[in-house]
Amino acid sequence: MRSIRRSTHDVRVELMPLIDVVFLLLTFFIYAMVLMVRAEILPVPLETYFSSTPADPKPSISITLGVDGHVYVGQEAVLVEGLSEAIEVEKSRQPNAVIYLVVEDGEAVLDRGPILTSVWDQLRADGLEIFLVGNPKEVIESDEP
Repeated sequence: MRSIRRSTHDVRVELMPLIDVVFLLLTFFIYAMVLMVRAEILPVPLETYFSSTPADPKPSISITLGVDGHVYVGQEAVLVEGLSEAIEVEKSRQPNAVIYLVVEDGEAVLDRGPILTSVWDQLRADGLEIFLVGNPKEVIESDEP
């Protein structure tokens, strides 16, 4: 009878495919968590103000005056003339919402003062209560009275 030749191979445990699968799963779960977060307000650096108080969490409507001079309601760009209509649409979705006015900090392309005053005037003419958003300034105490 003829014998069958078998060569013996050393048993090796390959870790590279396992590491690849672990990193693939890790990437998937990190990406899934990023997609679960909803951002309602544009990420802008905030101005600082002396008269600041912490806000209570409430449903909110944000009006952002960007560095580029555009006015945003939430994340939608609107014209100053169409601001009242955009606020009414948002108020119909969230009747108890508080309106926050955010002025983006940074070097503006144009003078935003007239835009800010017209936005503020239009919202106050509509009878809306507006809260100005910013970072608190540190008060420097002096010895002088």
